[in-house]
Amino acid sequence: MKLLFAIINNDDSHAVQSALTKNGIQATKLASSGGFLMAGNTTFMVCSEDDKVDEVIGIIKEHSHKRQQFVPNSASSYTDAGTFTSFPVEVTVGGATVFVTNIERFEKL
Repeated sequence: MKLLFAIINNDDSHAVQSALTKNGIQATKLASSGGFLMAGNTTFMVCSEDDKVDEVIGIIKEHSHKRQQFVPNSASSYTDAGTFTSFPVEVTVGGATVFVTNIERFEKL
């Protein structure tokens, strides 16, 4: 058995959860936040048989989309008017990060 930790952007969380449920895959949903953008994420914990791992990852991939987003930039520049200004930077957010680990023991009580 395997344990998958899937970190999903909050914008895709509902679609991923619905697709997992529709396919009979149980998941535990945890609120989490990223370190870089400090944005809200959702972490799904999914226990899966070894031969179903690719199916679970495929569902997550299908419903987790990357997108471009502007975020504040900590670097600033000096303007001709004698003031400092900061320009937003475009970054890619979304998608999914999935960790797969072995399960030594699993009990559902």
